[in-house]
Amino acid sequence: MKKLVKLSITLLMASSLFACSANTTQTDTSSQTEVTSNQSSDATDNNQATEGEITITHSKGTTTVKTNPKKVVVFDMGALDIMDKLGVDAEFAVPVSSVPSYLPEYENATNAGGIKEPDLETIYTFAPDAIFISGRQSDYYDQLNEIAPTVYVDLDTTKYMEDLKTNVLNIGKIFGKEDLALEEYNKIEIKVNEAKEKISNIDDRALIILTNSGKISAYGAGSRFGIIHDTLGFKEADENMYADTEITTHGKEVSYEYISEINPDILFVVDRDAVTGGESDATSTLNNDLVNNTNAGKNGKIVMLDPEVWYIVAGGLSSVNTMIDEATSVLQ
Repeated sequence: MKKLVKLSITLLMASSLFACSANTTQTDTSSQTEVTSNQSSDATDNNQATEGEITITHSKGTTTVKTNPKKVVVFDMGALDIMDKLGVDAEFAVPVSSVPSYLPEYENATNAGGIKEPDLETIYTFAPDAIFISGRQSDYYDQLNEIAPTVYVDLDTTKYMEDLKTNVLNIGKIFGKEDLALEEYNKIEIKVNEAKEKISNIDDRALIILTNSGKISAYGAGSRFGIIHDTLGFKEADENMYADTEITTHGKEVSYEYISEINPDILFVVDRDAVTGGESDATSTLNNDLVNNTNAGKNGKIVMLDPEVWYIVAGGLSSVNTMIDEATSVLQ
């Protein structure tokens, strides 16, 4: 079926290109030459800008996007969060079922498909000027890039703030919101530094877990939730978590006995079922003596994190702000 869809899109694109080539004039060529010759002096290490377009470098390669695109497909919810915070004015297509509840205005946008399976035909018909994706749509990068310039939004957990800054500033440049983008990022950076200073003065050791249909996975430094350790500086309850396994997005499967043995002072919990429609929930999963008798359980430091923010959105301006607030709530 996917092959048929791709063939259909390819034929439609070929037809459009033939029609456009028949109407090409010398005026079009002159206009393009003017755009590429007016290179801006604001080019950075991560991108090169011209008047009318910007080239973004990312882990999939480079993508040249028109500035101020009017029709945009966004699969990365962190990027959507950034665009919303910057007040981007465009027509959107998004995976509607995965839009976080704090961004309700995008629930009426064109539905671009599932968070892991884009609707290629709908996206082609939407005729976007730019597409933004991340890891969950990685396998579709080439197909989407055939439809419109596709930017892969990186968020490496080992350099979280660096990638966040790059993403915020790139989106700011694409949509003519550079000054506001820098201002908003600086607010986050100040907040992170203030949180780090407070956290450096405590000895509490933290453990991050995700619950999923009654099962438990643990995450440490360098993981998808590693901002708690790597960026904010919470000490790890288990420094040897990955001694016998690789760091993966799915975490390390653990038991109640593991949590009891590690005995964290703070237990951060992400309830996956709350955002995926699972039949279980974190509160009932963790309500037992082995968890309740940990330091975290006895001292009221089991922190239920917002699953939309931590599991679905991650690297947005609003989401990171919430993540800092939730992580530092144990300091109050």
